[in-house]
Amino acid sequence: MKKIKEAVIGILVLALIGTLVVSLYRFQQSKIHRDLAKRIAELSPRGGPPETIEGLRQAIALYENQIELNVKEGAQTGVYWKILAIRLADRGMHRDAIAAFEKALYFNETDPVIFHLTGESASVVAASVLGFSGNINTEREHFSRIAEAAYLRAIQLDETYAKPCFGLGLLYTFDLDRPAEAIPHLERYLQLSPNDIKAMFVLARACYVTENYERAVELYDRIIARTKDPKVKAEAQNNREIVRDQMYG
Repeated sequence: MKKIKEAVIGILVLALIGTLVVSLYRFQQSKIHRDLAKRIAELSPRGGPPETIEGLRQAIALYENQIELNVKEGAQTGVYWKILAIRLADRGMHRDAIAAFEKALYFNETDPVIFHLTGESASVVAASVLGFSGNINTEREHFSRIAEAAYLRAIQLDETYAKPCFGLGLLYTFDLDRPAEAIPHLERYLQLSPNDIKAMFVLARACYVTENYERAVELYDRIIARTKDPKVKAEAQNNREIVRDQMYG
């Protein structure tokens, strides 16, 4: 009961943080705009737009300064939403995390990390859908599409970013049953992270189900040569024999 109570309190605190972020930002923006309008009006005797060239120059300078301030404030608000989304995801609240990541993207639409993390949360939700709120396939497809689009956008924004390549490979191999599309992304991931044993297993699986048996055997041999974990080595050896049996039938 104590743990449940603490979890509920934690959820309420996180939700309150999100609300406060938005409220504070809106209040600050409203006050800044009022102050700016007052200052610009003061530049003209009639309280309207400046009529002299010098007055217009001063007004433009004020607007330019305000634009720069708005950019900085918007960027900081995006950072707060990103932090909140990560905290929610860490607590396993992936649906709420997706909503918070969407807010973060509003302020920074070119951050590959936000897209990757969105993909991770959407993948978790898609795999966990039980259909309580409607058609299970429709809901699962919805979050799978979000995950796919988010991963692809992250890769588009940064071709050297390895994690979304692996995330997309997992999604295609196990969740969407599109292993042929997973292979180039997993190959790219292993170019960037050549010692990732888990990725080798996933790529070997994708190669096996697409009947690229030789590549699957190469990957299992690579795992066997590199791992020091006897359980991992035994699993790779067993999988390699299964592939060989399929090859030579």
